[in-house]
Amino acid sequence: MSRSSRRGSRKVAAVALAVSAGLFLASCADSGADGGSGDAPESGSALTIGPVNAQTNEGDPVKGGTLTFSGYSAVTSLDPSKTQIAGSVAGSELGAIYDTLLRYDPTSQKFVPKLANSMSPSSDFKTWTLKLRDGVKFSDGTQVDSAAVSSSLARYVTNKGPQSSLYASKVASVDTPDASTVVFNLVDPWTGIESLLATGPGMIVAPSAQQGDQFTPIGAGAFTLEKFAPNEELILDAREDYFAGAPNVDKLRMISIVGSQATSESLKSGGADAAYMRSLPNVLDLIDSGYPGYVDIPSLSYLSLLNTAPGRPGADVRVRQALALATDPVALDNRLNEGKGLPGQVIFQDSSRWHNDEAPIGVDPAKAKQLLDEAKADGYDGKITYLTMQENSAQAMALALQSMANAVGFDFQIEYVNSVADVVKRLYVDRDFDMSTGSANLPEADPFERLYSNLKTGGRNNATSFSDAQMDTLLDELGVATSDDAKKEVLAKIQARATEVVPWQILGNTPWLGVWAKNVHGVQQSIDGIMFFDEAWKTN
Repeated sequence: MSRSSRRGSRKVAAVALAVSAGLFLASCADSGADGGSGDAPESGSALTIGPVNAQTNEGDPVKGGTLTFSGYSAVTSLDPSKTQIAGSVAGSELGAIYDTLLRYDPTSQKFVPKLANSMSPSSDFKTWTLKLRDGVKFSDGTQVDSAAVSSSLARYVTNKGPQSSLYASKVASVDTPDASTVVFNLVDPWTGIESLLATGPGMIVAPSAQQGDQFTPIGAGAFTLEKFAPNEELILDAREDYFAGAPNVDKLRMISIVGSQATSESLKSGGADAAYMRSLPNVLDLIDSGYPGYVDIPSLSYLSLLNTAPGRPGADVRVRQALALATDPVALDNRLNEGKGLPGQVIFQDSSRWHNDEAPIGVDPAKAKQLLDEAKADGYDGKITYLTMQENSAQAMALALQSMANAVGFDFQIEYVNSVADVVKRLYVDRDFDMSTGSANLPEADPFERLYSNLKTGGRNNATSFSDAQMDTLLDELGVATSDDAKKEVLAKIQARATEVVPWQILGNTPWLGVWAKNVHGVQQSIDGIMFFDEAWKTN
């Protein structure tokens, strides 16, 4: 088992709702506490990123059968430009239909070709040249050529796909000098284009897929559509003419079982062959039970969001600082997770390759009370309302935060709503909240995109209305950094600035587990928890 010791825009389109719903509630369960320790919590973790219960002597692939995958959330659209692509939201399901131009290999921590044959930058990282494989075809029999790639990317931007604004701001033009070559001419040096081409924009849609208002899911992936019942199941057939050879399994059945416990039980009973899991108790149980898989720990996956818009309590930086100083993530974890979680106050915990030594804000109830008293002396009444779901673990979390905040003098109230959709609407459409549960889920492959969209003034997913000129400058610096060392240097500065201005209240991280039955083999991992099944097989 891979464990280490504990080391201590008002108007948002429907697709943006899908982005938010898929990304921000990674953490609405698991953490809470009584009182505070008075110490700065360390960013330690009980799990490490990487494979667990690795399989050996797997033997030769076996042909045939149906592989059933239970995703974290039900698929509602088969159009990559209409939904956020991530392991938690349609990434594995749509990846089976469309494939991606690139795949992120978490072991080597590099992007590798998938539909593409190669992807290489110029010396200044302002021009990237993508070469396509020979003989790759869409499921309608037409060729995957440079014109098809260019038109699919243009369609993604036109349809305002979730990552379209960043792509459009970074890519000045696209050239197609021949049928197998796509050249991306960038505005500035940028390495993040690899990340985009491994997710939604890199899922190339065939030119024939869109006929007027009618969309048909035609891609170059290893499977084609047999049946799609939204919120119920997606059944896919293996392609005999897939460029890498026919998949080993005959069919993929993609479902979403409500509740992590039910998903875990289905995996154990054989009702599901693979799954995407988030609930910490179930993740730990499956690992302890010997199930193979891959653990990922996205950064900033457990937050409280603080609305900084004028007229909200969080507009005063002293209020944000007081809330952070009053809240002890380690005590929260002890209360709700029996100390088995990943509490902390830094953006990148020590499980991340982007970890730095910048100190967190710390836990100091006395200082929190002092700051709150100063804000009250200037007219603040001490009231703040926390928005969350009417669900047991969310309630426990809210009550724990309430006890800590009230202990230093806040009048902390809780407002419950019925569903994730209700919370998402209040945060990302109405912007009607003081404080709420949240998440940014920064992938290890490239944290820039989500940091940018969550922190940049006017950013697409900047639900808190956070605006800070110094942070904007740092984000722009991060966007043009081209080496890991350069990125880490800027990320350390971002951490230092975040400690000063507290754009969100960091509570820790939530691990994810891509897991499969012991008789399943050949599953490939990619960015952000996306799983590919074109090489997967099952034994009896």
